[in-house]
Amino acid sequence: MASTVLSRALFARRIIQSAPSLLFQKSQFATSVFAKRPLHLWSVSSHAAHKTSGSFSCSMSSAAAASQTSSSLQSLSTNEPVVSVDWLHTNLREPDVKVLDASWYMPDEQRNPLQEYQVAHIPGALFFDVDGISDRTTNLPHMLPSEEAFAAAVSALGIENKDGLVVYDGKGIFSAARVWWMFRVFGHDRIWVLDGGLPRWRASGYDVESSASSDSILKASAASEAIEKVYQGQWVGPITFETKFQPHLIWSLEQVKKNIEEQTHQHVDARSKARFDGVAPEPRKGIRSGHVPRSKCIPFAQVDPCWNL
Repeated sequence: MASTVLSRALFARRIIQSAPSLLFQKSQFATSVFAKRPLHLWSVSSHAAHKTSGSFSCSMSSAAAASQTSSSLQSLSTNEPVVSVDWLHTNLREPDVKVLDASWYMPDEQRNPLQEYQVAHIPGALFFDVDGISDRTTNLPHMLPSEEAFAAAVSALGIENKDGLVVYDGKGIFSAARVWWMFRVFGHDRIWVLDGGLPRWRASGYDVESSASSDSILKASAASEAIEKVYQGQWVGPITFETKFQPHLIWSLEQVKKNIEEQTHQHVDARSKARFDGVAPEPRKGIRSGHVPRSKCIPFAQVDPCWNL
């Protein structure tokens, strides 16, 4: 799952920042996280594949993210996965910064992300519908859409290639990482996840706004309509966002099947241990319990044991 990969990178960054308080069992841990090798993800479910991993232990809470309040968008590195709430608050009104609320919840949570967005969101944020901006040719949930469909939906939201994007969600770090990954798959690396998401934003005392019938709601609806038109073969325009597909950032089902036999990469399952073992029911109806053969379970909630959102 994209959130697991992002959390791993974020945790490694925090480890480096708080190095005196941490004990490394393998010195190559930081190297394996930050090495410039292709990142492979499988978008069918919460699985990721990594070539290497290292082990570590934490002796105390990791330090807070480095202050970025004085930085402009131009100074941010695209190799950094996150920005702080203080940085966003300082730069929120910058014309080249756009904020996306990408909240999404599991079916059994019975939460409606759009309704929650309408009640309270970061000022000026657009709503990115994870379920709506998806492949309409399959009955599988929120599968990655085609390049044309993604470009049409993002353009309907008013996003351009020149924009720097900050994406967040209502849990802190969950579905926002998925949208961060989607944009990078389609060639847009000027995107960052808000460290701590909406919970940390509110805990910091920053304002939120409501918009039961605002322009942003109309844009969210337009994005869903645009993607539907693309899959129906209808013309959609104008297109303000051009995609550049990055195939190394995603794996197909066939690649996953092949890797089960060849084991060139390690499959990682980010779900809970109970779901991995098949002893807990899947939250979606009709989905079998268990896991991909030879995969390893690293529950998302336990990826960063020294960091509590």
